[in-house]
Formats: sequence, C-alpha cells, structure tokens
Amino acid sequence: MILSTTVLLLIVLAPLFGAVVAGLLRNVIGRAASAGVTILGVAVSCALSLLVFYQLVWGGAATYNHNIYTWFEVGPVSAHIGFLVDRLTAMMMVVVTFVSLMVHIYTIGYMADDKGFSRFFSHIALFTFSMLMLVMSNNFLQLFVGWELVGLVSYLLIGFWFERPSAVYASLKAFVVNRVGDFGFILGIAGALYWFGSLDYANVFAAAKLPSVAGRTVEIFAGHPWSVATIVCICLFVGAMGKSAQAPLHVWLPDSMEGPTPISALIHAATMVTAGIFMVARMSPLFELSETALSFVLFIGATTALFTGLIGIVQNDIKRVVAYSTLSQLGYMTVALGVSAYAGGVYHLMTHAFFKALLFLGAGSVIIAMHHDQDMRRMGGLAKYMPITCITMWLGSLALVAAPGFAGFFSKDAIIEAVAESHRAFSGYAYFCVMAGVFVTSLYSFRLLYMTFHGKERFVVEQGGHGHHHHHEPGHLDHPPRESPWVVTVPLILLAIPSVVIGWNTVGPALFGGWFGGSIQVLPRNDVLAELAHGFHGPLASVLHGFTQWPFWISLAGFVVATWIWLYQPSIADKAAKALRPLYNMLVNKYWVDDLYRALFVGGGQALGRGLWKGGDAAVIDGAINGSSALVDRTAGVVRWVQSGYLYHYAFAMILGLILLLGGLWWTLAHAVA
Repeated sequence: MILSTTVLLLIVLAPLFGAVVAGLLRNVIGRAASAGVTILGVAVSCALSLLVFYQLVWGGAATYNHNIYTWFEVGPVSAHIGFLVDRLTAMMMVVVTFVSLMVHIYTIGYMADDKGFSRFFSHIALFTFSMLMLVMSNNFLQLFVGWELVGLVSYLLIGFWFERPSAVYASLKAFVVNRVGDFGFILGIAGALYWFGSLDYANVFAAAKLPSVAGRTVEIFAGHPWSVATIVCICLFVGAMGKSAQAPLHVWLPDSMEGPTPISALIHAATMVTAGIFMVARMSPLFELSETALSFVLFIGATTALFTGLIGIVQNDIKRVVAYSTLSQLGYMTVALGVSAYAGGVYHLMTHAFFKALLFLGAGSVIIAMHHDQDMRRMGGLAKYMPITCITMWLGSLALVAAPGFAGFFSKDAIIEAVAESHRAFSGYAYFCVMAGVFVTSLYSFRLLYMTFHGKERFVVEQGGHGHHHHHEPGHLDHPPRESPWVVTVPLILLAIPSVVIGWNTVGPALFGGWFGGSIQVLPRNDVLAELAHGFHGPLASVLHGFTQWPFWISLAGFVVATWIWLYQPSIADKAAKALRPLYNMLVNKYWVDDLYRALFVGGGQALGRGLWKGGDAAVIDGAINGSSALVDRTAGVVRWVQSGYLYHYAFAMILGLILLLGGLWWTLAHAVA
C-alpha cells in the first residue's frame, strides 16, 4: 500500500490555509470564525496524521519518499519540496498536530479577553504548518526552510504583546540566539552538499555509507586532519543547540515565557525545541560516523540536564519553573542522542510532549484564576478551588519526575540506563549529571505543586470588589479563585490521559523492538538499547523493577525533601537561602551567563558600532569626504561671480579678453622681430 500524496499535502496545507484566512481576513470574518477556521485546519491535519500513522504501522504502507515539486536546479544540484514519511516522521506528525490541537482549543479560553485574539490563532496555525514542513521534509533545504519558519513564528509569538518592552526584548533574544545556532546549521548543510554531493537525505545517507566518503578527512589546521563527518555533524548540532536550547545557547528559552501561556506550551512541548532533537535522530546515519561529534553531543546534553534544572529550584514564577524543567528534559533527550540511543531520545520527546504541554496549560489555568499573577509566593491552597487543574498538574508532575508507571518513567529510565551502558567519552560525567538531575527534577516539581496548590493561602480575597482587578496590588483578588472554563480543562484532561498511560503499550516496540525501522540507524558496536533489551521483560516487569532502582529512590528523596520544606517547614527555604547565599545567588543569576552575553556580545557589538561610527563615519566620511565637498563648495563660490547673468558683465569680460588677447599677440610679435 502506498501513502496518498494528496493526504500528505492536506496535512501540511490545512493549518496554513487556516493561518492565512484567520490572519488576512481577521477583520472581515471576526473572532469566532478566525478561531474556527484555524482549529478546523489543525483538526483535519491531526485526523489525517493519525490515519497516516495507522497506515504505516498497521496498514502495511511502505515508507513514502517522493519529491512533489522541483524548486530549482543548478548544475548537478537540484532542490525539491518533497516528503519523507516513515515511522519517525509519522510519530512526530501525530505529536505535533495533537498537542497543537489541544493548545488551539485551550487558547479560546485563555485569550478570550485579548484584543489580538485572531492574530494569535493565525500565528499558532502558521507555527503548526512550519513544524510539519520541518519534520516531513526529505531534504536539507526544505528542513532549513521549516527550521527558519519555526524561528520566525516563535519570534512573532514570544513578542506577541509587543506593547511590553520585556516581550520585545525576549523575542529579539530568541531570534538572535537562534541566528547563532543557525549559522552553524547552514554550514553543516553546506558541508553535506559539498562533501556528499546532494541535498536529499537518501542520497547523503547512501554516500555516507561508502568507505571512500565516510573516512574522508580535511586539514583545517595543517597537520591536524578532521573527519568530514565530524565537521558536518558538529555544525548541524550547533543548529540543534540553538533550536533545542542546549547550553550555552539556552538563554532564550526561559525568556520566551513573555509570550502568552498557550504558546509556551506549543514552543516547549511539541514544536520548536523538539526540532533539534528530531533533526539529530533523523541524521543518525551521519552522526554514527563520528565518535567525536557524539561525545560533544553527550557532554552538552549532560551539562544542560543538570545545571539548568538547578536554576528551576530558585524560580518563583510558575511558568519559569516549567521552562527550566523543559531545558533540563531537553538535556536528557540530547544525552540519549549522544550515547547513540536515538530511539530513547525521540521516545522521551514523545512522552515529554504530552506532560510538558499539560504542565504549561495547567500553569496557565492557575494564572487565569490568579488574574494573571504568576508569582507562586502569592498562591497556595488552590487545590480546593481548582480540583481539575490540581489533579491534572499532579499527574503531569508525576510523569515528569518519572514515577514508575507514568509516561516519563519508561522514557527517562531507559535514557539513564543507556548512559550507564555506554563507554563513550564523557559517559561517566553524563551518568552523574542525569542521576543528580533526577533529584533536582523531583525537588522543583513538588515545590511547584506545594507552593501553588497546598499549604496556607497566601493571597487576599477583597470582599465587594469592583471587578477591576487590574488596579489591585498583586496577590489581591476580588473574588475567590475558581476552576477554569471547560475549553481550558478539557485539553488538560485529554493531555493527562497519555501522560499517564502512553508508556505501557509503546515502550517495548519503540525502545527495544526496532519500531522505528530504517529511519534510525545505529552501528552494532554503539547499540546500547540492544544491550538493555536483554533485561526487558515487558512494561509491568519494568515498573516493578523500577521500584528497586536508584532513580526511583533518588526521586523519592527529592519528594521527601520538597514535602518537608515546602509543605511543613516553609521557613527552612529562607534559612537555606541565607546559609547558602553564594550558591543561591549563582542560581538566581543563572550562572551570570546572561550578564556575560550582555557584556560581551551586546556591549561588544555596541562598542564596535560606536568605534565604526566615531572612526569611520565621523573621522573618515565626515572629515575627508565631506571636507572635499566643502572645497568644491568654496571654489564654486568664487567661480559663481563670473557667471552673473548680466549682459554688461559679459560685454566687459569679452572686451577685457580681447584686449588681453591682442596684448599677448603684440608682445609675442615684438619679441619675434627683436
């Protein structure tokens, strides 16, 4: 059976159609129709993605790899718009469209009072289109187009409330940091084209298998040969570091919280940040050729997993805690890629998408109830007012801390075990980081739940409020908090279900059953998941075994500490902050990375600009060039006297000229005779 090209085109174009209609005709069709047309587009896309998934997995459909449209041909190089749909793509398509659909529905409730309602729907539908173009592409150029489009739309969405200076700053920061990563990415694509002779994945992977190509080296510095595969893979991974927010290009992601909450959920769960992880998994045939590149990936991922999670412990903004959690979990996915457990990384991407979208939307539900106050120090005791939000947030958090049986348990524990199996450079360091990260994840997750939903109420309800909650000081509400409307809670429930159950029937095939088939290629000597497969005796045995393993006990320790401090003895937190002041300051200041960038790059850029302006503009251009124009000016001023336009001036000049001419002639003749 062959997948239908028409269906694939519909999957991509339906959200684009919704985005264009809602964006360009928003003043004509009104708010309800703008929301309706985009939700319909994404719903069609989601339904057809599920159909394609079904056909590939159970319907016996072959992998689809065809060019639909030739973009341009230059000599031997041709660029196409085409689709490669295998199991990896199909899984991504379902995750992207399903999470996006939930976010679209939720947005109706969240953005109900916002004047940019229709514009927001247009942007998020465009985001969905961009991400689908990225994951379905069969060549590097289309991948790059999707990659840049995702970056563009994230810029529009993070800066959605453009009246706020902080939002404008955050959107520019996201855009600029991603440009840094994309510079590496485009070099990697150029390298692939130059050395492997094509932009199509299939041709590049086929070329990479040839010994003559795979072993090729280049001397960047004389006497130091570098493997071509290493150069291409590291450049591509630099792109992934920008997009998937790996240290040190992670600084844009927490700031992206300036955008409305639904977009935080979409950027962090299903779309932008997972693009880098997906891309590395898709490039597994190239990365397998380079031990160096994989060690680099492993080191960066491990560093990100532990050190960004630590920052989450000291954040008080409910959305920022979840944002740092995303950074940390992306680190785990990157670690999996680094030990060649690509399936583990992509599998964690899939489970994480559900519970992370759930946590963001849950946080948004709390923010609605608190009149858009995001500070957890002014919450507490919300469980009795918001039971649905509270229960779904607990389920999402249990999945995040990898409680045995929840979705996150199957994917995260497999990554930790894969690192333990690996003998690659930095695997020991990575093992320490992912194990310590388990405790950290547990600590900030339960801290968030206790500070928000349990303990004593730290907000004030003012009786006889006037409904103008914008004039209250923070933490003062004009009515008790109440559960959000159904358009908000239904997506929470629909995301909570897979967060709890999706691991049970997928873990075996995805991690140990070779479910991804040929879309992920691992060399036998690097196949850590194959080693783990010997110890896998079904999901139930895994869960029971999980209770005896270190990650569970470390996570439990985090739970106990969080419960003791933030539920029973809140004063301890302040004492600890005082006692560990230098450490606390380091975390609050995010290791001063932002300040360093601001001083080095922003300050350096401004200093360079100032130097060019003073030295170039003022001295050279104003001095020399404008100086020469002044000289011409002065000369012209003198010459202007000659051409006055008066007839008697000209007559006088002619007579004078004639006298001088005759005088000169006479003088010459007199001398000649003499």
